Amino acid sequence: MAVTSESTTVWSGSLTEGSGDVALDSSELATFPVNWKARSDGQASTTTPEELLAAAHSSCFSMALSHALTGAGHTPDRIQTTAAVTFEAGKGVLGSHLLVSARVPGLSEHEFEAFADDAKRNCPISQALAGIPITIEAELA
Repeated sequence: MAVTSESTTVWSGSLTEGSGDVALDSSELATFPVNWKARSDGQASTTTPEELLAAAHSSCFSMALSHALTGAGHTPDRIQTTAAVTFEAGKGVLGSHLLVSARVPGLSEHEFEAFADDAKRNCPISQALAGIPITIEAELA
């Protein structure tokens, strides 16, 4: 069964002077402000499309890694994934870097790295991001 997820953005004004709000369909409470200044210069209190993309990538990767590990008989105690998506005005999204730390009983560092690399290549969001470099640092905690 296919599932479609939605998010709606309402934008007012020009690119550089305007601003908007992003609402997640899954929650009436989750509305995030967006603007060009935050996207091009960085601003702690305002989200960006790349931050939302990083959220999608880190959560998808964590689910894919958990699924692969569990399928191989190594259910993880915990997986923490940070995705850092880099954007440069005029060039676009330059890449996504995954920083992964996990507790997986009975698994060697080498085995874990192989599972993490496989999840990096095969999670659906990584596949959707095939046009950009995806790098990874993965370690057992």
